[in-house]
Amino acid sequence: MVAGLLLAFGTMFDIGAGLPDRFAPLTLAVMHWLVLGMLAPIMIGALFQLMPVVAGQTVTAARYISLFVALGSGLIAASLSFGFLSGDVAGFAWGARFAGLLYGAVFLALATTALRVTVVDATTRSLRWIALALALVVALGIALAGSFSGWWQIDVSRWLELHVAWGLVGWIATLVIGVASTTVPMFWQTVRPSKSWQGSLPGLLWLPLFLFFCVALRQFAILFGCVILACFSVIAMRAVWQAKRSFDPAWSLWLSCSICWCLAAILTAIHLLFSVHFPAALTQAFPWWIGVLALVGGAVLPVNAMLGKIIPFLIFLHLRRQIPAGRRVPTMQAILPPSRLRWQARLVLLALALLLLLPIAPHMFAILAGITFAASQGLMGTLLMMSLFRYRRELLPILLEKISPHRKHCRI
Repeated sequence: MVAGLLLAFGTMFDIGAGLPDRFAPLTLAVMHWLVLGMLAPIMIGALFQLMPVVAGQTVTAARYISLFVALGSGLIAASLSFGFLSGDVAGFAWGARFAGLLYGAVFLALATTALRVTVVDATTRSLRWIALALALVVALGIALAGSFSGWWQIDVSRWLELHVAWGLVGWIATLVIGVASTTVPMFWQTVRPSKSWQGSLPGLLWLPLFLFFCVALRQFAILFGCVILACFSVIAMRAVWQAKRSFDPAWSLWLSCSICWCLAAILTAIHLLFSVHFPAALTQAFPWWIGVLALVGGAVLPVNAMLGKIIPFLIFLHLRRQIPAGRRVPTMQAILPPSRLRWQARLVLLALALLLLLPIAPHMFAILAGITFAASQGLMGTLLMMSLFRYRRELLPILLEKISPHRKHCRI
């Protein structure tokens, strides 16, 4: 919600100069609120949840770290946004310190657990190695923030390319594809991924990213990565299209997600090869479109889809374990009605479309897209809170029954 409102009201109050330029201060601030404020806590939380459920290994330190992940990520996003919008180097300095402390702890927790993970499929292999991607993204980000703070001098443009590449593909795309390899067939009844798919993740996706470290291989690595990402996207698109539960509200989000990753890969290749022939307006628009397709279409959409499915599922499981046998347990559809999720899916897809239209009329579409995006995420947050309240309401009578018999008739 903060990312959407910042885009809308930042434009209204004239701090949106430069849109849709990817280096405009407002663009950088909104992007970091989206990545750090929303995606990072959810994805880290998902890893803490999936390690014991899918890989059979509990992240022991998660009980101490979980409390600080969302708050700390929001604090880092706020610090960096302050630095981008005000130009004050203190924002970058504090953002780097907080990021090193928080994500360093997360990396150590995930890495020590990953050593015990037995690899059996794409999801467990991604879980085993994902801490490496997190470490690289954070280290590159801290290097850039430190440079902006005056701590050291680096080639900002080169390190920024690596930071973006590993952030979008090495961290986000890898997690989305790796987790979806298990959850999408389970919840949406798609065809299970083939053995070649299972064996190629995340290595095949990361190969061009490692090649990208070599300056001489820069163009080849980008094109190679685009081809691989597009191929994964097309295979995923076909599987989602044939899903048996295509009537589910979140099905359209997964289909749109695979389309967006494919388009992002194609546009990246076109921009690399032909940008020298583009007019100035198109030169600015292409990176904006690629970023929106990858971050909103490729990350926010599947995250929304999974939140609307996983949270009711976890609530259902907890209630089934705690409600005595013979008692009615509310279904997932009763906990979070599909009709409400359908409206939320439509709203976030509308926000995606408005964001893609922003280069046509930046001022108007920034306001419309920002408010629509904030509304879509506000609705998702409201639906999740309602689900949690339903959980507490269902559990309360059971807790009261467990009170000792001599207090059974007391007024509580």
